[in-house]
Amino acid sequence: MAGTGILLNDVAQAIQLALAPAFLLTAIAGLLNVMTGRLARIIDRGRCLTETDGLSARLPVHVRAELRQLDRRRYLASASITCCTLAALLLCLVITALFLEVYLRVPLAGVVILLFTCAVVTLVVGLGYFLREVLLATSSIRIAESQASEQGVPPRHKGPEGRLTAAQGGDRAQDEDRA
Repeated sequence: MAGTGILLNDVAQAIQLALAPAFLLTAIAGLLNVMTGRLARIIDRGRCLTETDGLSARLPVHVRAELRQLDRRRYLASASITCCTLAALLLCLVITALFLEVYLRVPLAGVVILLFTCAVVTLVVGLGYFLREVLLATSSIRIAESQASEQGVPPRHKGPEGRLTAAQGGDRAQDEDRA
Protein backbone atom coordinates (compact mmCIF):
# COMPACT_ATOMS: atom_id res chain seq x y z
CA MET A 1 0.00 0.00 0.00
CA ALA A 2 3.00 2.25 0.30
CA GLY A 3 3.01 2.77 -3.48
CA THR A 4 -0.54 4.12 -3.58
CA GLY A 5 -0.05 6.46 -0.66
CA ILE A 6 -3.19 5.28 1.16
CA LEU A 7 -2.57 4.16 4.70
CA LEU A 8 -4.70 1.55 6.41
CA ASN A 9 -5.21 3.92 9.33
CA ASP A 10 -6.67 6.54 6.99
CA VAL A 11 -9.13 4.02 5.57
CA ALA A 12 -10.09 2.86 9.06
CA GLN A 13 -10.73 6.46 10.11
CA ALA A 14 -12.88 7.05 7.00
CA ILE A 15 -14.93 3.96 7.86
CA GLN A 16 -15.38 5.21 11.43
CA LEU A 17 -16.50 8.62 10.18
CA ALA A 18 -18.92 7.01 7.73
CA LEU A 19 -20.65 4.94 10.43
CA ALA A 20 -22.83 7.76 11.78
CA PRO A 21 -24.27 8.67 8.36
CA ALA A 22 -24.75 4.95 7.64
CA PHE A 23 -26.78 4.50 10.83
CA LEU A 24 -28.81 7.57 9.92
CA LEU A 25 -29.46 5.98 6.51
CA THR A 26 -30.86 2.92 8.28
CA ALA A 27 -33.19 5.10 10.34
CA ILE A 28 -34.36 6.94 7.23
CA ALA A 29 -35.05 3.60 5.53
CA GLY A 30 -37.34 2.67 8.43
CA LEU A 31 -39.12 6.02 8.18
CA LEU A 32 -39.57 5.61 4.44
CA ASN A 33 -41.11 2.19 5.05
CA VAL A 34 -43.70 3.71 7.39
CA MET A 35 -44.35 6.66 5.09
CA THR A 36 -44.87 4.53 1.98
CA GLY A 37 -47.23 2.30 3.94
CA ARG A 38 -49.32 5.32 4.91
CA LEU A 39 -49.30 6.56 1.31
CA ALA A 40 -50.48 3.15 0.10
CA ARG A 41 -53.38 3.20 2.59
CA ILE A 42 -54.35 6.71 1.47
CA ILE A 43 -54.39 5.63 -2.17
CA ASP A 44 -56.35 2.47 -1.35
CA ARG A 45 -58.97 4.48 0.54
CA GLY A 46 -59.32 6.88 -2.38
CA ARG A 47 -59.78 3.99 -4.80
CA CYS A 48 -62.33 2.42 -2.47
CA LEU A 49 -64.36 5.63 -2.45
CA THR A 50 -64.28 6.14 -6.21
CA GLU A 51 -64.45 2.60 -7.62
CA THR A 52 -67.59 1.37 -5.88
CA ASP A 53 -70.09 -0.44 -8.11
CA GLY A 54 -73.43 1.30 -8.42
CA LEU A 55 -71.96 4.66 -7.47
CA SER A 56 -73.78 7.44 -9.20
CA ALA A 57 -71.95 9.87 -11.42
CA ARG A 58 -72.35 12.49 -8.72
CA LEU A 59 -70.52 11.65 -5.50
CA PRO A 60 -72.15 12.52 -2.18
CA VAL A 61 -70.85 15.63 -0.44
CA HIS A 62 -69.20 13.72 2.40
CA VAL A 63 -67.37 11.46 -0.09
CA ARG A 64 -66.09 14.47 -2.05
CA ALA A 65 -64.92 16.07 1.21
CA GLU A 66 -63.09 12.89 2.19
CA LEU A 67 -61.51 12.67 -1.25
CA ARG A 68 -60.25 16.26 -0.94
CA GLN A 69 -58.75 15.43 2.43
CA LEU A 70 -57.20 12.24 1.08
CA ASP A 71 -55.68 14.24 -1.77
CA ARG A 72 -54.13 16.66 0.72
CA ARG A 73 -52.81 13.76 2.80
CA ARG A 74 -51.43 12.13 -0.37
CA TYR A 75 -49.58 15.34 -1.22
CA LEU A 76 -48.11 15.60 2.29
CA ALA A 77 -47.07 11.93 2.36
CA SER A 78 -45.47 12.22 -1.09
CA ALA A 79 -43.60 15.38 -0.10
CA SER A 80 -42.42 13.67 3.06
CA ILE A 81 -41.16 10.66 1.11
CA THR A 82 -39.42 12.93 -1.41
CA CYS A 83 -37.63 14.95 1.28
CA CYS A 84 -36.53 11.88 3.24
CA THR A 85 -35.30 10.19 0.06
CA LEU A 86 -33.33 13.32 -0.80
CA ALA A 87 -31.85 13.29 2.71
CA ALA A 88 -30.79 9.66 2.20
CA LEU A 89 -29.17 10.52 -1.15
CA LEU A 90 -27.30 13.42 0.45
CA LEU A 91 -26.05 11.10 3.19
CA CYS A 92 -24.80 8.70 0.52
CA LEU A 93 -22.86 11.62 -0.95
CA VAL A 94 -21.44 12.39 2.51
CA ILE A 95 -20.16 8.82 2.80
CA THR A 96 -18.77 8.98 -0.73
CA ALA A 97 -17.01 12.28 0.00
CA LEU A 98 -15.45 10.83 3.17
CA PHE A 99 -13.91 7.98 1.20
CA LEU A 100 -12.88 10.22 -1.71
CA GLU A 101 -11.07 12.48 0.73
CA VAL A 102 -8.93 9.54 1.85
CA TYR A 103 -8.47 8.08 -1.63
CA LEU A 104 -7.68 11.31 -3.47
CA ARG A 105 -6.03 13.03 -0.52
CA VAL A 106 -8.08 16.14 -1.23
CA PRO A 107 -9.54 18.12 1.68
CA LEU A 108 -13.31 17.79 1.36
CA ALA A 109 -14.31 18.74 4.89
CA GLY A 110 -16.28 21.76 3.67
CA VAL A 111 -18.18 19.62 1.16
CA VAL A 112 -18.93 17.00 3.84
CA ILE A 113 -20.21 19.64 6.25
CA LEU A 114 -22.40 21.22 3.58
CA LEU A 115 -23.83 17.88 2.41
CA PHE A 116 -24.50 16.66 5.95
CA THR A 117 -26.19 19.93 6.90
CA CYS A 118 -28.38 19.77 3.79
CA ALA A 119 -29.23 16.15 4.59
CA VAL A 120 -30.32 17.00 8.12
CA VAL A 121 -32.36 20.01 6.96
CA THR A 122 -34.18 17.98 4.30
CA LEU A 123 -34.82 15.24 6.86
CA VAL A 124 -36.34 17.80 9.23
CA VAL A 125 -38.53 19.16 6.42
CA GLY A 126 -39.61 15.62 5.51
CA LEU A 127 -40.48 14.86 9.13
CA GLY A 128 -42.45 18.11 9.25
CA TYR A 129 -44.52 17.02 6.24
CA PHE A 130 -44.99 13.62 7.86
CA LEU A 131 -46.16 15.20 11.11
CA ARG A 132 -48.63 17.38 9.24
CA GLU A 133 -50.04 14.35 7.42
CA VAL A 134 -50.44 12.44 10.70
CA LEU A 135 -52.16 15.41 12.34
CA LEU A 136 -54.48 15.76 9.36
CA ALA A 137 -55.33 12.06 9.52
CA THR A 138 -56.09 12.16 13.25
CA SER A 139 -58.22 15.28 12.88
CA SER A 140 -60.26 13.56 10.19
CA ILE A 141 -61.05 10.76 12.62
CA ARG A 142 -62.41 13.24 15.14
CA ILE A 143 -64.50 14.86 12.42
CA ALA A 144 -65.89 11.48 11.38
CA GLU A 145 -66.85 10.72 15.01
CA SER A 146 -68.55 14.08 15.41
CA GLN A 147 -70.44 13.54 12.14
CA ALA A 148 -71.56 10.12 13.38
CA SER A 149 -72.87 11.59 16.63
CA GLU A 150 -74.75 14.24 14.65
CA GLN A 151 -76.38 11.44 12.67
CA GLY A 152 -77.49 9.69 15.87
CA VAL A 153 -74.85 6.95 15.92
CA PRO A 154 -73.76 6.41 19.54
CA PRO A 155 -70.03 6.59 20.28
CA ARG A 156 -68.16 3.38 21.09
CA HIS A 157 -67.25 3.45 24.77
CA LYS A 158 -66.61 0.75 27.29
CA GLY A 159 -67.78 0.97 30.85
CA PRO A 160 -65.49 0.91 33.89
CA GLU A 161 -65.38 -2.91 33.85
CA GLY A 162 -64.34 -3.02 30.18
CA ARG A 163 -67.81 -4.06 28.92
CA LEU A 164 -69.84 -2.28 26.30
CA THR A 165 -72.12 0.41 27.64
CA ALA A 166 -75.85 0.44 27.12
CA ALA A 167 -75.38 2.98 24.31
CA GLN A 168 -73.41 0.44 22.34
CA GLY A 169 -74.85 -2.90 23.33
CA GLY A 170 -78.40 -1.69 23.94
CA ASP A 171 -80.44 -3.84 26.29
CA ARG A 172 -77.88 -6.62 25.99
CA ALA A 173 -75.39 -4.66 28.12
CA GLN A 174 -78.07 -3.94 30.71
CA ASP A 175 -79.12 -7.62 30.75
CA GLU A 176 -75.50 -8.61 31.46
CA ASP A 177 -75.47 -6.25 34.44
CA ARG A 178 -78.60 -7.85 35.84
CA ALA A 179 -77.28 -11.40 35.49
